[in-house]
Amino acid sequence: MYLATDASGANVAVKWLRSELAGDQVSVERFMREVQAAEQVAPFCTAAVLAKGVESERPYIVSEYIEGFSLQQVVNEQGPRSGSSLHRLAIGTATALAAIHQAGIVHRDFKPANVILGGDGPRVIDFGIARALDATSTLTGVAVGTPSYMPPEQFMGRPVGPAADLFAWAGTMVYAATGRAPFGSDTMPAVINRVLNAPPDLGTLDGALREVAAACLQKDPALRPTAEQVMMALLQHPVSGGVMLAEGARMADARGGPPARGPYPGPGNQGPGNQGLGNPGTSHPGRGHHGPPGWTGGSPTLPPPRRRRRAPLLIGASVAVALALVGAVALAIPWDELNRPPSATPSETASRQRTATPAPTRRSPDAVEVVKLPGAAVNLHESETDPISLTSYSLYNENQKRWIDYARDRPRSAFQRYAKNMETRLSPDGRFLAFRGDDYADDGFDYIVIVDVADGGRSTVKTVSRPEASPILDWSSDSKRLLLSVESKGSDGEWKYRGFSIVDVATGKARTTRVDNFQLGEESFGWDAEEKGVISVYGKYAGLRFFDADGRRTRDVPRVGELPSGIQNVFSPNGTRFVTNCPGGNDGDHCLWDSDTGKRVKRFESPCDQVLGWYDDTHLYCWEQDDGVRDEIQVVDFSGKLTRKLLDVSDDVRFAPVFSPSRGS
Repeated sequence: MYLATDASGANVAVKWLRSELAGDQVSVERFMREVQAAEQVAPFCTAAVLAKGVESERPYIVSEYIEGFSLQQVVNEQGPRSGSSLHRLAIGTATALAAIHQAGIVHRDFKPANVILGGDGPRVIDFGIARALDATSTLTGVAVGTPSYMPPEQFMGRPVGPAADLFAWAGTMVYAATGRAPFGSDTMPAVINRVLNAPPDLGTLDGALREVAAACLQKDPALRPTAEQVMMALLQHPVSGGVMLAEGARMADARGGPPARGPYPGPGNQGPGNQGLGNPGTSHPGRGHHGPPGWTGGSPTLPPPRRRRRAPLLIGASVAVALALVGAVALAIPWDELNRPPSATPSETASRQRTATPAPTRRSPDAVEVVKLPGAAVNLHESETDPISLTSYSLYNENQKRWIDYARDRPRSAFQRYAKNMETRLSPDGRFLAFRGDDYADDGFDYIVIVDVADGGRSTVKTVSRPEASPILDWSSDSKRLLLSVESKGSDGEWKYRGFSIVDVATGKARTTRVDNFQLGEESFGWDAEEKGVISVYGKYAGLRFFDADGRRTRDVPRVGELPSGIQNVFSPNGTRFVTNCPGGNDGDHCLWDSDTGKRVKRFESPCDQVLGWYDDTHLYCWEQDDGVRDEIQVVDFSGKLTRKLLDVSDDVRFAPVFSPSRGS
């Protein structure tokens, strides 16, 4: 195992089968099983696979690097674990095993050296001898593994199933609490004899964990509990399925916080025709929504039904190519030297990871350049003369089962990956970058961070406290203010919009206003035409309601039809008009309304599947489904003619773009 670094200096781990084993078919097959196993397991449990392939007849994988010591190193150097540290470790590793088993995998070598204590909780690594379960959920027993943690059936050549991992898990927990394996670690014959015939030495292990460990160390695998049963015993309340895994992950988090403040602002998908809620910048979480709830601040639509699984990044690339793409600069550090204590500070948890994609080279002011975006099969068709610019986007990573955020730190620059951000927004003038991390602050407050791109100065603005959340909706056009949503869960378990918050960038203060109105809550808020107040949708017949900055209703514009799902800017750049889906119409029927009088000024039809907003005062931009293989964002005029392609994306990519007015370069 080797350490490499990508273009931003972030570490990645590279495992390359030793040259002397390249001709050994058993070793090659075992190595490839490790890759397949790691790809199937939820990313919070292990290191995500970033690339795989074969070089010089030697297979390799490039994976996420987990900073931290192994459990074995920690106990050796710092002594046994106890109290809440031991409890979190037990829950976290049991959660990992539950997810591993749900993926149809038996690890077969669970031990202290294969548990890495990362900054966000324990991760289970090294699936080198794991194999997918067959139809009987067992494997032919082969004496491979680490004797001190192997169950009797593995020594005796009997079928090995998930119960073997629970035996090893219990032994690992005993080691964590005492510094000793429950059956010793002296000579192999002595260890095997104790595993087969002697009771385990549980040492100082006590309470519920002692009872669970004793049950897992039963000689008969049929008498051992499952990983899920272990979790329920340790959590001490009945949970199941995905809720159980989420609860286990939360309890195991070394930071002690929740897995994510809600609602998670994972973006929607590009797929035209996905009907969501019409509102000025968000799709309400949980209403016909089968994806990360609560994408707020520029999602074009809700996620579509789940599509085919995407292949992992860089499949089939050579080691040289893979490492070039991740910017590898070091390949001489053995794996044992990689595990060092985490050094990230709280301010670095939202640090960006630079991609290898350079900024496009411009040939002429009005030339259209095709820029391939990092992360997926997406092409941006960009011109210096465009009045709007793609400033951020999010991609759903099928391997990691999470949304990944990308943004520019100035207009027209290269996109950068923000691994720890829930959302990242560049101001229209390109001066400020606002982001929202993946957790509450230690004092329970939601917050955003505003970074001055020019000098790197940053300010943290606290907004609302748990259980409320404040996702970013939009910048003001003058880049002086940010509009945030205020959301919380209702009695029905759905996230509701309770109000809004306006952040003054100069003072770093947030002014939060809650709107008490029984007709609201289903739709988010957006800036009004003059950006002095906000708007929202109200009523059965889709009217537009205006509020001042204090949350007082100022006027209503009734029966204008629903706002296009996920629209990013309702009002034209000059503020004189706004756009809706015509009352009684569909996504291809567009109505333009006078902002002052509320009277309709034009109705037209287009091939658009979903309007996203205003390109300029005489054009809109929208999603348009091309040939079922690639979808496009197109500019459309008021005759319904498509005039300019802004972006195209493969139909199997879940992608959510955010466009902003072009103010700088």
